[in-house]
Amino acid sequence: MTQTNKILFSSLMGNSQKLDGGAMYGNAPKALWSRWSQADESNRIDLACRALLIETEGHKVLLETGIGCYMNPKLRERYGVVETEHVLLSSLSALGLTPDDIDMIVLSHLHFDHAGGLLSPWSEQQAPELLFKNAHIYVGREAYQRACNPHPRDRASFIPELMALLKDNHRLHLFEADEVIYLDGLQIQFVRSDGHTPAMMCADLRWQNGRMVFAADLIPGRNWVHVPITMGYDRFPEHLIDEKRALLTQLSGDKGFLFYTHDPSVAVSKVMHLPEKDRFVVCQEVDHLVRQSL
Repeated sequence: MTQTNKILFSSLMGNSQKLDGGAMYGNAPKALWSRWSQADESNRIDLACRALLIETEGHKVLLETGIGCYMNPKLRERYGVVETEHVLLSSLSALGLTPDDIDMIVLSHLHFDHAGGLLSPWSEQQAPELLFKNAHIYVGREAYQRACNPHPRDRASFIPELMALLKDNHRLHLFEADEVIYLDGLQIQFVRSDGHTPAMMCADLRWQNGRMVFAADLIPGRNWVHVPITMGYDRFPEHLIDEKRALLTQLSGDKGFLFYTHDPSVAVSKVMHLPEKDRFVVCQEVDHLVRQSL
């Protein structure tokens, strides 16, 4: 692959959440996970909803949009959404950008904490609208079909209003796992993951001498790099563990970056395999990217 232009990466904070620590750490007892995350009086821990902005010579691409602030006050309290304003829009503004400057959005799946930022802020007087008026929205075909006809197990994780707006929208593009997007020296491939929710697509970014995987909910933060740890939200935990091990083995060998959407403190890191302990550890942590070339 020949790289002719600079590719710049920025981690963008969206609205943050507080969710139950036991649900987030699933099979780990609180005596263990409380060493990693401090819980409040309601047993909730801090979580980010972080997006990745990629700027090439000809494109401005967002990987996910976070949870946004489309929820009414009752739902916002139920799901622990902290801020009332649309934080992702403020993060874009800090870089001199508006939603209309984005020409492509890639979503790993359509759970509300990854896609809700597509919607305008909640208003009692107005129905939600799609933001990012110039962006083509890329979603895996099976993930989209699942969101249109959700299983009772995770029906509450999808946004009916969003699906109604996406249906028959000319800017919606449904892709398969083997498709590749080429952008000015950047290749976006996809790592299919079925452990968290069927047909989730983690964006596998490759450029000359570089690689970064947007891990979505396969590895939501540094603490989930520990292979046995899964979330209570994961549909097929044992399968997810196998998927996680395969990805971490590749990334440690390639010395690639791992992007965390839900880690409250760290945006990206590399991972290293410790064969004597048969475990992976985080290294070279970066808390924030601002138009950085990796």
